[in-house]
This record gives sequence, C-alpha cells and structure tokens, in this order.
Amino acid sequence: MDVVGVVLAAGAGRRAGGPKALRVDAAGVSWVARAVARLEAAGCGSVLVVLGAGAEEARRLVPEHSQVVVADDWAEGLSASLRAALHAASGDAALVTLVDLPDEPAAVGERLLRDSPADPSVLARAAYRGRPGHPVLLGRAHWEPLSASLIGDSGARDYLVEHRAREVECGDLFSGADRDGPG
Repeated sequence: MDVVGVVLAAGAGRRAGGPKALRVDAAGVSWVARAVARLEAAGCGSVLVVLGAGAEEARRLVPEHSQVVVADDWAEGLSASLRAALHAASGDAALVTLVDLPDEPAAVGERLLRDSPADPSVLARAAYRGRPGHPVLLGRAHWEPLSASLIGDSGARDYLVEHRAREVECGDLFSGADRDGPG
C-alpha cells in the first residue's frame, strides 16, 4: 500500500505563544522536521506538511524532500488543515499526525500500518490505554466523504466514531499526550 504521511502544522498555537509549525526542541530541531522523520521511519513513502499560521517563516523548517501545502483558511480550525491535506494527497492511504506530538515514537505509526489492513478502505487510529489519539490511518476511499463532513476545529473525530475506525492500542509505546502549552 502506498501511504503518504501527513503532518498537520497549521495551528496558531495560542496556548504555546505562537504558531505550532515554528516550535523547536531543546537541540534546535524543529517539531515539523521531527514529525516528518517519524512518518518516514514508520513507512510512509512521502510526507506532506500542512502549514497555516506563520507559513512563510515555517517553510524553512520543513525538510526539502517534503511537500508543503498551505491551508489558507487555517483559522477555521483543524478541519481546514485536514481538508487541505486530503485534497493534495496521493496514494492509497494517509497516515495523519499532529506537529504537537514531538515525543511520539515512529513505532506508533509502524504498528498502525502493520496491524491495519493494507487497503484503500482502511480506517484506523492509535489508542492510548483505550483513549483514541494520533496518528490516524485514512484509506483513500474515506478522503472525499471525510472532507465533506469536516467543520470547525473537531477534525475527523466524529467521522471516525461514526464509521467505527479500528483502534490499535499503542499505550505501551507512548502516552499520546500532545504539547499544546508553553515550554
């Protein structure tokens, strides 16, 4: 299965003091670059990064071999970023993660790909001690109907529940906690 990795990095990061795509770790490595490396290590053949707030400045932090998509309507919320990604993506499935999960190991994405059907109708997500999280694996068959259902800042949550996305337990690999706040 040809899987494209997707990094959603368009948010304004109000709780963190600035655009999420501009955040870097203590060693100066951008969270965007870390997310791209994670998706590649998990098995994605290509990676697409969705930018929004601070897009022009953030572009320099995106690895050159990644595709950049700018969600002009990023202020609408997560739905705008995901719609932009699905519109620009190609392949059989998309493995979608968030930029504010810098501590997520590649092993989570690897497990999701390994333990899910290699099929364009796949719909699966990582779970952490029974709590759904990211990454999310969206087969191409879901891209159009999911895009049509997206509104506001809720992302794919309602669609995943309604279509009974398969949950792949990854609590032994990671907490699933994002880093929205400062520091």
